[in-house]
Amino acid sequence: MVSINRMTIIGNLGSEPEMRFTPNGRPVTSFRVATNWRYTTPDGERREETEWFNVVCWSKLAEQCNQFLSKGRLVYVEGRLRMRTWEGQDGQTRSRNEIVADRVKFLDRQGTAPPPDKVDESDTGEFVPEDIPF
Repeated sequence: MVSINRMTIIGNLGSEPEMRFTPNGRPVTSFRVATNWRYTTPDGERREETEWFNVVCWSKLAEQCNQFLSKGRLVYVEGRLRMRTWEGQDGQTRSRNEIVADRVKFLDRQGTAPPPDKVDESDTGEFVPEDIPF
């Protein structure tokens, strides 16, 4: 029988990504993503609910997420849902659902555009032959 375990979310990072390394040196980055759902109740009241997702990335994707993501950034995350369980220091069994990402897209261009007061209005975006370095 065929089965599928696929999660897709678009939301904002709730904190800075945290990168660690496994004992054999493999990078792993984790971060939290918030998604919002807006709706109107039958009484006409507008409400908004926020859901938080824990995301884990491995290897090269972990390095890229740690380097380019920051709190508040808008991201698209795709991966599989995994429930992880462990025993806490107090002896209690704990569990956590997390998305093990195999694809993360950075949806906003935060920090890439110059501030409005630094934009050169005379620049048309075209190059002239004198601009070529060879």
